[in-house]
Order: sequence, then C-alpha cells, then structure tokens
Amino acid sequence: MPLYHKLGDFPQKRHTQFEKPEGGFYYEQLFGTEGFHGHSSLSYHVHRPTQVKEILNSYSVEPKIAIGKNIKSLLFKGFELKPENDFLDSRKAMLVNKDCIIGLAAPKESLRNYFYKNADADEMLFIHRGKGKLRTMLGNIPFEYGDYLIIPRGVIYQIEFDTEDNRLFYVESYSPFYTPKRYKNQSGQHLEHSPFCERDFILPNELETHDEKGDFLIKIKKEGMIHEVVYATHPFDVVGWDGYNFPYGFSIHNFEPITGRVHQPPPVHQTFETAAFVVCSFCPRLYDYHPKAIPAPYNHSNIDSDEVLYYVDGDFMSRNNIEQGHITLHPKGIPHGPAPGAMERSIGHKETQELAVMVDTFRPLMVTEEAMGLDDGQYYKSWCE
Repeated sequence: MPLYHKLGDFPQKRHTQFEKPEGGFYYEQLFGTEGFHGHSSLSYHVHRPTQVKEILNSYSVEPKIAIGKNIKSLLFKGFELKPENDFLDSRKAMLVNKDCIIGLAAPKESLRNYFYKNADADEMLFIHRGKGKLRTMLGNIPFEYGDYLIIPRGVIYQIEFDTEDNRLFYVESYSPFYTPKRYKNQSGQHLEHSPFCERDFILPNELETHDEKGDFLIKIKKEGMIHEVVYATHPFDVVGWDGYNFPYGFSIHNFEPITGRVHQPPPVHQTFETAAFVVCSFCPRLYDYHPKAIPAPYNHSNIDSDEVLYYVDGDFMSRNNIEQGHITLHPKGIPHGPAPGAMERSIGHKETQELAVMVDTFRPLMVTEEAMGLDDGQYYKSWCE
C-alpha cells in the first residue's frame, strides 16, 4: 500500500549510526518486498535480528487435494468447521492453486506461546467473528467483526482474542496485496471515485519494544512446511521504523458501494488486488434505480476466473438457502447466476443488506480434503428447476 507510516525513534538519515542512550548501537533492518524494488520499511532493533539459536522441528502443512481438476460448483458449510485451541492448528485450507491458499480458521485461544511468520505469502485475515489485537514487530492493530487484516510476508506476529468464538476467512497470497490501481493517481493517492480512502485504514500503533534475551520460538511457514526456529532475543525489539511495508487493517463496513441505474458488474466491489486474483466486498447498498432494473445479478460465464464467495451476513438475494459462513465455488468453464426465482423476486426491491467477501482467481482452484468434509453435496444442481 503506497502510504508512508512511522512509529518510534529512528535516525534522520538511512544507513547511518543510531546510538543507544546507554552506549552501543541499534541494528537497522531493511524489510522489503520484490527484492529492492517493491515497498519497504526500515526498522531499528535493540538486538541483531539475525540470531538463530536452534532449528527444532520441521513438518509439512501442505493441503491434501481431493479434487485437482474441478468443474463442479460447490458449497461448503464453513461454520461446521470445528474450533481448535491453537491458532495455526485451526487454519484449514479449503481451495488452493499456485498463487494462493483460501481457508477458514476457528481458533479458540490467543497465540501467545510462540510467534508466527509466513515467509512465502502475504496474509489477508477477514474477521467474521471475534475481537482482539494483532501484535506485530511493527506495532499493534486492534480488530473486530468485519475487519480485514493485511499482513505482509515476513512480518512476525502474535494474535490475541478477547473471545472464544472466533471465525476467520483467510487468503495467503504469493504476490503482494494492493488496493486497485484504478482507484489511485500516479503517486498512489486514492482518488475521489475510490470507495474508500487513506482515512479508512487502521495503521499499526502501540509499538512494543522488548529488550529480552532467552529462547523465543518462531514458527516459520515456508514452501508448505512449518519450521520451528528458536531466536536468541525477543522478536518485538524494534525501537522505531518508517516506510511503506507494514501490516494494516480495513473494515468492510467502511467500503462505500458504487451503484448505478442498472446492475453494476462485480469489479465495482473490488477492494484488493494481486497479480493473480482480486478481492471484492459486497456491502449493504441501494439497488439499481432504472424503472426496469433487475437488481439480481445477471447470468455470466466463468471463462477466465474461478469465483469464491464467502457469505458473512444479511440477505443473500441471488441465492437460496445461503447462511453465514457458507463458501460457494463457481469454477471457470460453466456459467452461473441467480438461483431459480431469485431474479423475479428481486424486481421492485430497493436495497440489500448482504455482506460477503469474494475472491476471483485467474488460475483454477483445487479443492482440499478439508473442504470436501464441509461440502453440502448438492449445490451444483441448485440451478435446476
């Protein structure tokens, strides 16, 4: 996200001496993306951030694929996923390809016993249920129902929940998350027609600085493996940082829908983009106001994309028998659209209260065994009259 932010103390000039009050130096670290070309931040640490004491265990967390080449529309009952105590154990991959992992999580407990870092992928956590605080090496971010949390790869974090009933929809992306280019000018500022602006972002605050030595366990995800690495110093030892690469939050409730006289296509709901997929937010909005408008979406062919919809709340006008936490997959190769009768029912309605998150991938998605355990078994037939 091209937005400058800073916390704590740091020297006026990059790559220069930054002395501790008691003597010695703070240690600078470049935290960047796409080599030295992408967004980056410079952080300053009490201790060297390179001190690995031990590598304990390494184990696979690669998703097990049930359907590798899929043509079937599917519905997964997400709230049937059983909660688990541990944050990482609770994360279950549902749909995967070479670009991303789309999953669900229902953690009951806060992540306090270890730290976590995804070395391969940026993470987007959508908070469906729960409230708490994301704690990171670059500052803390409070979160609640409806918040997106964007966590760039390499960020070391813990997550604290104030609740036990926590439900998360998440996406791991092997290319960075950005806000859509068409919302921004050439300098990266959000334009007047953008459905949100810089004021809506929840930026890191409350920088924690721990001057502690010992054994600090960090679980690092890399190439489908979790590596348990012991650091010699507390990973939250940053005294200051500045730059453009950092975690942030955004509430789906701050997305301002774009409407028109006739039905608008899904790109008007776009919230984030990567090189390989887009994320859209379907929010409460007024329907189309042409006197002959059909509020229900028109049938459309999935020629280039697999479409994933995660249903959050409200009235899902275009479908029948949809509940909170459901995930639908409409794969490329076959058309889809409103359920039988939904088009007719929508005529004359003035607004919708639906709330949903959509992920459209440009590469086909494989379906995991975890997902098939939540499959309703009948969705692909739901357009038959």
